[in-house]
Amino acid sequence: MKLVVMGLGYIGLPTAVMFAKHGVKVHGVDINEQVVETLQNKALHIEEPGLGEMLVEAIDSGNLTFGTTPVPADGFIIAVPTPVNPDKSANLNYVRSATKMINPFLQKDNLVVLESTSPPGTTLKVLAPILEETGLKVGKDLHVAYSPERVLPGKLLEELVNNNRIVGGVNAESSIMTERIYKIFVKGIIHQTDATTAEMVKLMENTYRDVNIALANELARIAENVGCDIWKAVELANCHPRVNVHSPGPGVGGHCIAVDPWFLVEASPEDATLIRTARSINDGVPEIVATQIKECIDGIDQPKVALLGLAYKGNIGDARESPSITILQHLQEMGIRCSVHDPYVLDKRITNQCETVEQTVQDADCLVLLTDHNEYKELDLKALTPLMRHALLYDTKNMIDKEKAERAGFEYEKVGKSQINTNLLHL
Repeated sequence: MKLVVMGLGYIGLPTAVMFAKHGVKVHGVDINEQVVETLQNKALHIEEPGLGEMLVEAIDSGNLTFGTTPVPADGFIIAVPTPVNPDKSANLNYVRSATKMINPFLQKDNLVVLESTSPPGTTLKVLAPILEETGLKVGKDLHVAYSPERVLPGKLLEELVNNNRIVGGVNAESSIMTERIYKIFVKGIIHQTDATTAEMVKLMENTYRDVNIALANELARIAENVGCDIWKAVELANCHPRVNVHSPGPGVGGHCIAVDPWFLVEASPEDATLIRTARSINDGVPEIVATQIKECIDGIDQPKVALLGLAYKGNIGDARESPSITILQHLQEMGIRCSVHDPYVLDKRITNQCETVEQTVQDADCLVLLTDHNEYKELDLKALTPLMRHALLYDTKNMIDKEKAERAGFEYEKVGKSQINTNLLHL
């Protein structure tokens, strides 16, 4: 068997490597020549624990090759980005382009699987018509299915193997063939359904989390107004056997949760009122956090804020849609000087990124924890306070114990605790 994987990003590359590890001949395709060259040199362009070693093994085995164009194969997996346009509609240009690229190489009885997160109906209404431009009939000459990724960055290789998987074919035979392919390495249960239902399932999973995070963020605002600690309230509420309130924070990021709900809004705008509201709440949180930070340092001449964390979640190097970057932008627009640190993310667009935490907090007036990296949970706070002009710590992730911070000389605040006291610094 031979597979072609279109798109060598956070999902396509690990998928290609995993199939190759299990004895399948795989040709990975990306239109970015630099990405292809990097991979051919056995190096990575993305961060994922364990992937580098597995990449080298797959290439050395002879099972994995890379290029900028497809080759004839038995199956084709499309795992390209599906970003949102400025109007929040789905940008399916990469899906269309990748599909057109494989058309010249398609043969009767080939399998084509779309993995890219897509609005309901994409497989049938976008993918299938392009494939049929070859003269081959979808569901008759070509087996076509949708099978979304359901993995967590940082644990991607483990979850590719162990998570349950959804496969949705355009017909029963397409679903059966798709399950047979993924069974090569998937140990979780593979659930068969139709293509549109599979597309819907993927969007529902991430929308569920987005809506519940929006509830937590809204509750945090209420807690700030009434003088209650939202973190303690969430802990106690979740003692109820049928309650699972999510945690608030600085906003929602990542390539899925911050994007996918908009595909449901696009599919049925008049009905998706709750989903639209949740997106609006979560998208608005970074500006609220930036405003609260500004209130903390009100009255300081030429204030400086030290931001720790650019990644959208802890212990990974993924800053896609990260609220940390949005918060940074808001602070800069307010005229506030900022220094930034992240042990996993180096973004050349950010000119004020420091190599160490110590450099970041030097002469700063407020230390802000934005990403719950393990390194930040274990900060030597006593060593940081002498470096700062004013020792104020603002915790958006409830990472640091208040008493520990105060013993180190910090005045401590966190998201969802109370209304920010603008006299905290007693200047």
